[in-house]
Amino acid sequence: MNKLEFKGTEETPNIILDKDNNKFEVTGKSFMEDVQAYYEPIINWLEEYKKVPNPETVFIFEVEYINTASSKMFLDILKELEDIHLDGHKVKIIWRYFEDDEDMEDTGHEFNEMFEVPFEFKVI
Repeated sequence: MNKLEFKGTEETPNIILDKDNNKFEVTGKSFMEDVQAYYEPIINWLEEYKKVPNPETVFIFEVEYINTASSKMFLDILKELEDIHLDGHKVKIIWRYFEDDEDMEDTGHEFNEMFEVPFEFKVI
């Protein structure tokens, strides 16, 4: 399975989905205009990945800001990860946030309540 990598900009996050190196990350800000077009390849990649996932998937979110439309796409990503977890594979979400960023901390906790996937919260 090919690695999917997007370099972030001021409006888009860095994305690394690398099955071979077991590296799965979304970092930065997400408030681009066409959220659907940006995240569609990511969701498609995860749909393929969940067919034959690694024995353990640790997915890191380190997000400084997400708009409402991006939040919906994060829900789609988390749903794919939950599917992998519910299929009996080991999945963990690491939600990193800056110490003084209560909004991102709260967002992570809200996502945690919505899905049956283990979350770990880390202050950076």
